Amino acid sequence: MGGTFDILHVGHEALLTRAANEGKRVLIGLTTDERASRGRNADNLNPYIIRKQNLENLLSNLGFLEKFEIVPLKNDWGPSVIDEDFGAIIVSEETRNTAEKINKIRIKGGKSELKIVVVPMIKSVDGKYISSSRIRDKVIDSEGNLT
Repeated sequence: MGGTFDILHVGHEALLTRAANEGKRVLIGLTTDERASRGRNADNLNPYIIRKQNLENLLSNLGFLEKFEIVPLKNDWGPSVIDEDFGAIIVSEETRNTAEKINKIRIKGGKSELKIVVVPMIKSVDGKYISSSRIRDKVIDSEGNLT
């Protein structure tokens, strides 16, 4: 699985919990600062080291830290397109297309297709999806409540 994991929220918890339940070991590609800033205002993003530390703290609080390995993700694919050891990819609804592209690249390269596990996104009390940007903009909190 991969992502920016900027401001952590209940949607991230659901994604990580599902990943922990799916595999014995889970690799998280955490987007580098350079990759995370593409298409976003980089001034609003926490730096990689802070995002990694917050992610490790959340994994520890959930009791999953030993099951996960966090590595830098510099592009959309990471090692998922070349490593045969992966059996599945965990994605949210909004990133399913990326997983399908990864499988096409894997097949083209003679690798087996990954099982795509789609975790539903969680809506806030206003019916819109919870996101780090909505939390940063102080529209909602990390639980999806209006602020």
